Amino acid sequence: MISIITAIYNQLDMNKLYWEYLNKYTDHPFELIIIDNNSDDGSREFFQSLGEKVKVIANRENYSYPYCQNQGIAIAKYDILAFFNNDMLVSPHWDSRALQVLGKDNRDVISLGSNDRLYDQKTSKSLQRRWKHIKYPCIMLFGQKMFGLKLMQRMCYGNWEKFCEKNYKRYGASFTVGFSGASILMNRKAIEKIGLWDESQQFADFDLFFRSCQRAETVGDLQPLAVVNGIFTHHYRRLTLYSNCPPFADAARLIPLEKKWPPTDYNRWMALINFQKSSL
Repeated sequence: MISIITAIYNQLDMNKLYWEYLNKYTDHPFELIIIDNNSDDGSREFFQSLGEKVKVIANRENYSYPYCQNQGIAIAKYDILAFFNNDMLVSPHWDSRALQVLGKDNRDVISLGSNDRLYDQKTSKSLQRRWKHIKYPCIMLFGQKMFGLKLMQRMCYGNWEKFCEKNYKRYGASFTVGFSGASILMNRKAIEKIGLWDESQQFADFDLFFRSCQRAETVGDLQPLAVVNGIFTHHYRRLTLYSNCPPFADAARLIPLEKKWPPTDYNRWMALINFQKSSL
């Protein structure tokens, strides 16, 4: 049983595609908690129409990422929490495969592989270049309409199910230290150990990674946040830049990551993200 928490502002066709893949490729029962930041394109109404499987928190303004995630946690009914962007697509059996590793050997917070972050720097940059060359011409031609979104993905991967299965067979449950911000999973134990999302940090995924590293160093009962290489997701990346999102209602309390963390910790843990392989 999984509570999936996703904050949105508009992007109706992307939201429909996100739901299509989530509903099709998730094995276990789940609830989807949508934090809608005052969408005006029908996105809120779309998710409200999907029935009991979906809960919608209807904000009157646009709020920052960590604030929205904590809103979702407050009403989540399951002990497994998935924090997903709406502009990403899951692969077949993503949840069954993630649950095989989450919570074992003090891995209470994990991330899924994606075109944001792959197994090594060379592979990652290669796929990122490929995606960039596909994405921008398609957006110019088709905008963010469903046809264009599906065309981009098909051009990048071919048969999605075959690509994801080949990836899983090759990399399985191997880990790489770091994260893809579009897909982070944790259990309730992780919250007990490192707390909720820090609402002073818009780059809260980096802050979460730093806190996991700090806990690993000081207490030792939590593994640093790491990517499960074999479980692939596709992230459309930066589509929100085209959505003209309103300013954050809570912008006044947001501070830079560098202001929270001392330079020694910041530099050491940022260096870990540079494709250092986990020994596990």
